[in-house]
Amino acid sequence: MVDSEARINHEKVNWDLMMEYSGHLIKSVEKGSIADEMGVEAGDALLCIDQMQVEDVFDYRFYIHSEEITVLIRKSNGEEWELEIEKDEEEDLGIEFESGLMDEYRSCRNKCIFCFIDQMPKGMRPTLYFKDDDSRLSFLQGNYVTLTNMDDHDIDRIIRYRLSPINISVHTTNPELRCKMLNNRFAGEALSKIKRLYDAGIVMNGQVVLCKGVNDKDELRRTLYDLLEYAPLMQSVSVVPVGLTKYREGLYPLEKIEKEDAILALSIIDEVAGEAYRRFGIHFAHASDEIYILAGRPFPESDEYDDYPQLENGVGMLRLMHDEYEHAYEKVMEDTKAGRIDPGKYKISFSIVTGVLAKDYVEKATSMICSLFPKVSFNVYAIRNDYFGENITVAGLVTGVDIIRQLKEVSLGKHLLIPECMMKKDEDIFLDNTTLADIESTLQVKTHIVKSNGLDLVDFIVKEADYE
Repeated sequence: MVDSEARINHEKVNWDLMMEYSGHLIKSVEKGSIADEMGVEAGDALLCIDQMQVEDVFDYRFYIHSEEITVLIRKSNGEEWELEIEKDEEEDLGIEFESGLMDEYRSCRNKCIFCFIDQMPKGMRPTLYFKDDDSRLSFLQGNYVTLTNMDDHDIDRIIRYRLSPINISVHTTNPELRCKMLNNRFAGEALSKIKRLYDAGIVMNGQVVLCKGVNDKDELRRTLYDLLEYAPLMQSVSVVPVGLTKYREGLYPLEKIEKEDAILALSIIDEVAGEAYRRFGIHFAHASDEIYILAGRPFPESDEYDDYPQLENGVGMLRLMHDEYEHAYEKVMEDTKAGRIDPGKYKISFSIVTGVLAKDYVEKATSMICSLFPKVSFNVYAIRNDYFGENITVAGLVTGVDIIRQLKEVSLGKHLLIPECMMKKDEDIFLDNTTLADIESTLQVKTHIVKSNGLDLVDFIVKEADYE
């Protein structure tokens, strides 16, 4: 969302400085787009829009949100073109920049006692060791930020451009404890920025990484009730257990969250969720799937997840998976009755890999679908996380090398299904740089990346099975 009054708060370009300004390098131009029709090419640079210098992608998106704009382009040969453009208000120019943010990524200034990156082994791809704490990635990609890396200018821009939701790593609202947990003496006072965002009407989500003996029990209750005062603009707060790898030498001594810890955390979360629902009609406080499994409690019903704002934090993923598999089951039943498919004619054998945490749930959901296909057989293999350590049980942190080592001597059938959460976004590569091709060649099995929604499983069966 953007604010139509924001333009008055920007300074016009200083043309004396523009001669040395390199602008934003254009990586590519969409064929048939406005920019393409105007002769803009890869290698050109965007200098300004309506005489406003563009700081980053937020400025760019705001400035092009008009029906008439003037764009200054510096061609690769040094010529400068001033392009007057008339377009629909929401229409994009069709430009992709060399940097997605049109600026450098901001790294984290904290050294959190629970930071997962500090617990990673050496030898992984370099990008995995970069600690981002960038409010722009919070808006664009859903990343969580601590607010310690933001000054008044950053907060002003979020408010001016009406950027929301902003996802905030809170962990505790106790200022002194937050300084300790983030190892940053400014971490406590950074909490005041939540109040500024709230007063400005910015939608937020919060996150608490639960550390035993640190921010649990009464501290957790205090944090959730403090954040509840910002509801409903603070629309959700997730509580997730700290992830502890085997690479913690020299780091703060943290303990694994056990069953009794999970049960107590859920009692506090339920208490706050009940109060939130009474006051605002939202459940607000949510525990990750892992906490429910640790506590031995069933997952809440789907309507208690408030449209799943915290899926990326592992909140409601298994409930959603179950519901989507039920939907896929019903669709196959309807298609069978209508004569669109004949499940009895599909024959295939396959295996699925997942993390230890979700194994039983994946097996149950897959069984639901496969019960409709009498000639379909499958196995579900839970991959023990030897790479990071057995305390890490989620599917998203399973590595290719562990899959290969643990499945080398087992029967996989003709196909191996791998959930997309194990792969790098838009690439066939695992966290440890093992590729899908490595899996196929070593295990001698055809691999498929699938979404955990049931319909992908049905689609796989229909497309890959022998039809008798």
